[in-house]
Amino acid sequence: MDMSDFQVAIEHLPPGYAVYVALFTDVKNAAFLQQQLIARNPAFEYALVDAATVVSPTHLLAAVYRAVIAHQSETLKTPNVHSETVLSLSPSLNIAEAYRRYGISAETKNVLVVKILLDGASPAAVWEHLAANVEGTAVPLSNTAALARCTDLARVRKYYKLNGVASLTKGTEEAQRKEAEVLVLGAMALRGL
Repeated sequence: MDMSDFQVAIEHLPPGYAVYVALFTDVKNAAFLQQQLIARNPAFEYALVDAATVVSPTHLLAAVYRAVIAHQSETLKTPNVHSETVLSLSPSLNIAEAYRRYGISAETKNVLVVKILLDGASPAAVWEHLAANVEGTAVPLSNTAALARCTDLARVRKYYKLNGVASLTKGTEEAQRKEAEVLVLGAMALRGL
């Protein structure tokens, strides 16, 4: 993966914020990465998301956008914008459950790494840090086929309480994925209302 594929454009992102995302497949050191988050190691301040729980780039970027808005308006419910990204994936406000379901675990094989930088921060340094510390194959978020191979639709249906939705059992896997994306985005948008 080229570092130029690392930055992701999000429309209407507030000025001063830049978002960087990479999908790491076949990660060998997920337990180490999880321990760095638990220890609150500032060098590992990322949103580390289990890719099995994300149906599309839009799904992930909606959570990122929501977290950035909470950061900008100083209404974070978690310690930082990265942990808020993980919470924003959840249809509920239960922070521990969001971390457990959507965040990295020792068993995670495919990880979406999100880094949100403010003006002046160096994405090259972030990329070097990730390349040195994540033992996996980096894939750009734009490679939707790679992300699709990582997604566990059964887990998505369970976590978003979509098991009774008939349209998620009919048609091609791609059609089911598109339908799941719409329903997941709706669940995220309605959280807390």
